[in-house]
Amino acid sequence: MLSPTRILVPTDFSKYSDKALSQAFDIAQRYKAKVYVLHIVNEKISDSIKGYGLTAELIENMDWRMTSAAKMKVQKEIDKFPQAKELEVFNEVVLGNPSEEILKAQTEKGIDLIVIASLGRTGIAKYLIGSVARNVLKGAKCPVLLTK
Repeated sequence: MLSPTRILVPTDFSKYSDKALSQAFDIAQRYKAKVYVLHIVNEKISDSIKGYGLTAELIENMDWRMTSAAKMKVQKEIDKFPQAKELEVFNEVVLGNPSEEILKAQTEKGIDLIVIASLGRTGIAKYLIGSVARNVLKGAKCPVLLTK
């Protein structure tokens, strides 16, 4: 029987991610689990601006500003849910490839359940599983709850 103690919830701030977060909090309340909320700033963003003659220092500053803004946004997402106040909730923002960073966090944090939205902000169709969710499903070493 599944009795999660550490739940990972990736978020891209979409309404789909909000549903995943809500379900994760409900599960966490039932099992008194810790919740790890993760947002990934896609590395493609900073990679794409490297060819425009910007200095490494400026690009690093932009990366820092994006992750700082995202950290505040993640906390606002968590604060939308009253049950989060009753739980042990951790949030983190990293720069990288979304599916790779989710799988890396799973291993590093000893996650035993990932709750992820089947679609995200860049969902191409309502009935297709997004590429990040698909890659997480393929690579996860723990149960994955896909929400929609």
